Order: sequence, then C-alpha cells, then structure tokens
Amino acid sequence: MLKDFSLQSLFMGCLTAFVGFASSFAVIIQGLKGVGATDLEAGSGLMALSVSMGVCAIVLSLATRLPISIAWSTPGGALLATTGAVVGGFPAAVGAFIVCALLIVVAGLFKPLGRAVAAIPAPLANAMLSGVIIGLCFAPVKAISADLWLGLPIVVAWVVVGSFKRLFAVPAALAVFVLVLVFGVDIPPDAFSVLSQSLAPPVEFVLPVFNLQALVSIALPLFIVTMASQNIPGIAVLKVNRYEPDPGPLFAATGLFSLFSAPFGGHAVNLAAITAAMCAGEDAHPDPKRRYWAAVIGGLGYVIFGLLAGVVTAFVALAPAILIQAVAGLALIGAFSGSAVAAFQAPDTREAAALTFLITASGVSFGGISGAFWGLLAGGAMLALQRAVALAKK
Repeated sequence: MLKDFSLQSLFMGCLTAFVGFASSFAVIIQGLKGVGATDLEAGSGLMALSVSMGVCAIVLSLATRLPISIAWSTPGGALLATTGAVVGGFPAAVGAFIVCALLIVVAGLFKPLGRAVAAIPAPLANAMLSGVIIGLCFAPVKAISADLWLGLPIVVAWVVVGSFKRLFAVPAALAVFVLVLVFGVDIPPDAFSVLSQSLAPPVEFVLPVFNLQALVSIALPLFIVTMASQNIPGIAVLKVNRYEPDPGPLFAATGLFSLFSAPFGGHAVNLAAITAAMCAGEDAHPDPKRRYWAAVIGGLGYVIFGLLAGVVTAFVALAPAILIQAVAGLALIGAFSGSAVAAFQAPDTREAAALTFLITASGVSFGGISGAFWGLLAGGAMLALQRAVALAKK
C-alpha cells in the first residue's frame, strides 16, 4: 500500500482538500443558518461534515484501492439556504438530515429505490437544482449594489483568475474576501481574541425533532438533489476514468457517514464530482492503480480543515452577510450554468423543466412545504400528462 504513495498524489490530494473546502464552505454555512442554526451550530455542522467526508474518503479509498473522493452536498446547502426555517427550528432540520441519511443508505442497499431515484427525469432534477441555486447566484450582484468597494473586488478576482484557471477562481475570490474583511470592514477590537478562543473544534449536539413539514420540505428534496446531482454523477466520473465501482455500497457508506454527522448539524456527505475528477485523473498519477492515494490525502486534509471549522465560522461571522453570500454565489455559478443547460436542452421536456424551475426558484412555500418539492411534483405531473397525450394520439 505505501509503495503506491507518490509526491504527485500528495500534491493533488492537498489541492483537492483545499479546493473542495474553500470553494463551497460558504454555501454550507449559509445553508445551515438558513434553516435556523446558530453560529455555534453552523460551525459544528461544518466540522462534522468535513471530518465525516474526510474519514469516509480515507476508509473507502483504502478499502477499494480506488480514488473515492467524498464531498459535502453543496446543492443541498443551497437548498437549505432557500428553504428557510421550518416548524421546530434547527432541531427539526436535523431530524430531516437523519431521515435523508437513512434514505441514502436504503437507496444503496435496496436497489429498486436507487433505480427509482435514477429514473427521475434528468431535466427535472436539473431544473430543480438550478431553481434552488439561482437565488444565491444573484448575491454577487447584490453585494456590488450594497457596497461597490467591498463587493466588486471579490467578483473581479473571480472573473480574472477564472479566465486563466477556473479551478482557482473561487479560492481567489475567497482570498480577496479575506483581504476585504481585514482592510475594508470595521473589525471589533476583541475579534482576534474571539478567534483565538475558537481554535477548539466546535461540537454541538442537537437533539433531533421529527415533523412532517421538515421531512417534506428538507429531507426529500435534500435526498433527491444529493443523489441526482452528486452521488450518481460521482459514479459517472469514476467510470469515465475507467474505474468500475459497485455503486450500492458506496452510496450506503456515504449515507452512514451522513448519519454520523447529522446530530452535530451536518446535512449530508456524498460522492464528489469535481474533486473526484481531480483525484481520478492523470494529474493524480500516470498509473490508475496508484491514484487512490490522492483521495486518501484529500481526506486527511478535510479532517484537518474540519477541526479548524470554529476559526473559519468565527472569522466569517465578522463579515457583512452579503459578502459571504457573494462568495457562495460565485461558487455556485458553474453548477447553475451546467444544470440549467441540462434542464432545457431537450425540446420535449423543456416546458415541464421550466415549470419545475419557476416554482422552485419562486421561493414560495405551499402548506409550509418548500417550492423545491412542489416544483418537482408539478414538473413530473406535466411531463406525465404530455407523454400520456402523445401516447393517446398514436
């Protein structure tokens, strides 16, 4: 096993951990706070997710000798940010996280459920995802409108660096965000003492509460976006790089680690897609059989970042909310453009996808249940009706 280790895999693993954490932790914090988490609970959730996905990546990669990269559910974080608080507050959201984790385990072990999720029309799943994301994608523009001198440098850094190397666009925006915060925002005199006190990993156990509204508004949409936009594409990335894993056990494992993180505020971990391509590609090592070390090193990096989650959340709390939303929005632009193109590409499903997108993006809840669920339901009903009419005409 140690003979497979290489400096090339070490570098790619470190880069994977940095990109995976830095490019989307803002989305996670925003999402957890969106469903009622306090700063401490959001920090605890970030810590639990990062440690869980790190340990999961290490265990699965060493067990299978495949570059199994794990990530938190970034689309799930965006979903939470737009869902808002539910009856029962954050404990009810945690209850929904637990149910979502159990559904992922069942989807991995019970093949009919996994096939049912895979059978959700891709245009509708992508339309729901793009509808969930679009709200945060407006944040960079709103940040510039709110304060030109604070918001514009962040966006410019993302544009300029992204034109040369897309991979470093969001980390560059994050670096400028830090500079803007240090030099452009009035920081309280006791801020640095607060940061030093935050070095200990934040751990906050949340006793879950289970109610129907949280299950329908959070658990079901979170399960669908995590499976459809993360787990299934994650398997596809591995197959593109000529690996042939058994999807079921991998899905079940991510569900178990999601279950471990949920009582501490973590919403879901899953197979990675973007960072999976980094670990499974030739840049990790010319020999495909040795690339799993990149995922192992990446997992170690996630554990380290997770233990520092208290400092991260304390530092972010010093910034105006719109600035961290701007960074989160920039991190999601690529995901929005990809999902929107996939949603509206096929002419025969375009109208159903548009209905799903519009209801989801509206942010309106019906009966206390979020628009993401109703959007998918309405789009599915419209698509079924169109297909029934077309069949009747034949």
